[in-house]
Amino acid sequence: METRQVRGMRDNGPPIPSQPLTALSSTSTLSPDAATAPTSTTMTPQERRSSASLAMIFAFRMLGLFLVLPVFALEARKYPGGDDPALIGLAMGIYGLTQGFLQIPFGVASDRYGRKRVMVLGLVIFAAGSAMAALAPTLSWLVAGRALQGAGAISAAVTALLADQTRDVVRTKAMAMVGASIGLVFAISLVLSPLLNSALGLSGIFVLTAALAVAGIAVVLWWVPPEPAKHAEELPVSLGSSLLAVLRLPALARLYFGVFMLHAVQLAMWVAVPAMLVQAGLLKDHHWWVYLPAVLGSFFVMGGTLFPLEKRGYLRAVFLSAIGLIAVVQMGFLVLVSAAPTVTALTLLLFVFFCGFNVLEASQPSMASRVAPTGARGSALGVYNSLQSLGFFTGGAVGGWLVKSHGPQALFLVCALAMLAWLAIAWPMRAPRAGAAHT
Repeated sequence: METRQVRGMRDNGPPIPSQPLTALSSTSTLSPDAATAPTSTTMTPQERRSSASLAMIFAFRMLGLFLVLPVFALEARKYPGGDDPALIGLAMGIYGLTQGFLQIPFGVASDRYGRKRVMVLGLVIFAAGSAMAALAPTLSWLVAGRALQGAGAISAAVTALLADQTRDVVRTKAMAMVGASIGLVFAISLVLSPLLNSALGLSGIFVLTAALAVAGIAVVLWWVPPEPAKHAEELPVSLGSSLLAVLRLPALARLYFGVFMLHAVQLAMWVAVPAMLVQAGLLKDHHWWVYLPAVLGSFFVMGGTLFPLEKRGYLRAVFLSAIGLIAVVQMGFLVLVSAAPTVTALTLLLFVFFCGFNVLEASQPSMASRVAPTGARGSALGVYNSLQSLGFFTGGAVGGWLVKSHGPQALFLVCALAMLAWLAIAWPMRAPRAGAAHT
């Protein structure tokens, strides 16, 4: 088990007899130039192509989703049945719920039938759901369309393929490209959404979302590098053994808890933060003045801290510090919401939040792909992405209830306690040195 311990976070979890140890499998599936320099921290041309193409698929998919969110609650009221706030909330959140339940089956299917096949199938389903939402005559049909969108749950397959096609020493950088693409399209959507809604309406935005999904299929078929050939000895014995393998490792369990908490807190924050910006005197149409600089500035901080410090063996310190930063941000919001918030103070807190969030968003899936048994990587990332989606759903639902029943003070207090709980659970982790898997 020494090889597995070096590749992962070195938890003393129980052995997994059914999973053969293939320590260098991620290297052996790359192009020849990758294999000749296994310890280099410079990405090979194929690794850059894989990272850029898979990040683009995430960006196309998430842009379609993010464009809807800023205008959805207002536009949904125009549909028959739109006078029901609970139904509007269901229409917004049902995407995360169906995606959360289907990430694991899609991840397992990608282990058995191939990543790219599963990705194309998921994008077809996502496009069909977008088309249904665009043609929805009532709010109930809009709920059905959003649910079908969520059924195209390909995040696990995409991240598993990225892990297959990159070496351990550059995987965090590759995952960061995906995370950066998501953060960037989120910021862009805040600017474009009101403009597109005025020009196209909500149904037109859903048509655009379907077109982006079709563009994603083209990227999968003609730009994403061929996926590595599967070796029989790498495949899990069965669905049950595959899930058991990824659920019994303590290192993965900590990451599962962490991704759930991170995205629950992220979504819960947005129940109260926009109102605080309005209270500080910033009009709703100008909120992107705060969001966009905060997101873009955090990318530079992540690039200047995460990658150099990971290379020097300080990944654990950076990871735990990022969790602590987000806990401090929640406490800062708690203080501001009880006083008179200012735009400057809120901008600073959001900048610090995105610095911590982007570090965690880049490093967590990279760690999960290292810890996961080779033949069950899709299963592990399926569980990971399921809990991410369920975190979104839970954060929105619980955050709304807390604000309605107990006020925003209770929301930020619970968010701070959630981050501190994660910090305590993550504390025993031990991350490998950069390149340790190849020595």
